[in-house]
Amino acid sequence: MENQDALLVLARARLPDALFRHLLAAHAEPAAALAAARHGAGLPLACREALARPCPRRLDADRAWLDKPGRRLLAWNSPDYPALLRRTPWPPALLFLHGDPSLLWHPQVALVGSRRPSPAGRQRAHDFAANLAGAGWAVTSGLAEGIDAAAHAGALAVGGRTLAVVGTGLDQAYPPGHAALMARIAAEGLVLGEHPPGTPAIASHFPSRNRVVAGLSLATVVLEAALRSGALISARLAAEAGREVFALPGSVDNPVARGCHRLIREGATLVESPDQVIEALEPLAASLADDLRSALGAADTAARDAPGQPAGRSAGGQPGDSANHKRLWSALGHDPTPLDELVRRTGLTVAELSSMLLVMELDGRVVADNGRFARHP
Repeated sequence: MENQDALLVLARARLPDALFRHLLAAHAEPAAALAAARHGAGLPLACREALARPCPRRLDADRAWLDKPGRRLLAWNSPDYPALLRRTPWPPALLFLHGDPSLLWHPQVALVGSRRPSPAGRQRAHDFAANLAGAGWAVTSGLAEGIDAAAHAGALAVGGRTLAVVGTGLDQAYPPGHAALMARIAAEGLVLGEHPPGTPAIASHFPSRNRVVAGLSLATVVLEAALRSGALISARLAAEAGREVFALPGSVDNPVARGCHRLIREGATLVESPDQVIEALEPLAASLADDLRSALGAADTAARDAPGQPAGRSAGGQPGDSANHKRLWSALGHDPTPLDELVRRTGLTVAELSSMLLVMELDGRVVADNGRFARHP
């Protein structure tokens, strides 16, 4: 509890992200990072006061929010922090989560675009998301009006995975009319953001939210965007992080297609269908799965290298023989089990379990349903 409280106090102090990350990296425990921050010089007065005299009422409210099921606070130096986001130039120091944290480690595609799309653009966003989610990808977007909402709805419509990155506290739906959609995503997918509960909609938070959308995803697809669209910020940030950027062309008479045309002129890949996105990203997804296998030892090396053996299985057709993999396999049954219960049964971290479960799902050994996992029947 001491370390969680320390993270909450640091979050409320609004430290510069680079300093916040440095403090977490330089100290073994968040409580030590907080003590160091309190003795630091050069911070703005408001930061120093928030660190020295945290508001008890706010701290109690933050604790109460986190104590409810499905909610979590994830620090930048945690092993569960998503690797793709960590590799960007600007990872948030903290993430507030509501929903299934394993989705942070699932291959994601960001679908972004105008808040006021054409009817055809809205339908394309829904259809793209449904096709991508149906093919096993997680669809990530920003819960905004227009393209974002259509993308989330499309993924949910086929029982797929979706993540909503918000620019407010996770107890604040923005726009307010998306409260039901936000609640459904929290129940069936994941809602996340870097701001403490109670944080209202502030204009400057939304461009910074876009860096999280882009940083979590292997690629960003811009479906419709005007020349001064926030979606173009997402595309630029994705390119800066070394990720793929795709754009759909539209009519030259459509003002919300001109941003896409500009991206294509500047080097974004022109796509006309979700299958083209899937085809382009399959090698990246395979590489990511291989990285996860290698990093976590989720598959026995000899079995992986044996001709004709699918990665992640032993020669006998069972999952790989590492100790952690065996522990997970023993913890799994034929009844769907939530990730938190698997953490308890195995003693492994969310990141380790998420990566191994992804490999096992790709290999057809595990089925996933709304954040619950079971052996394939």
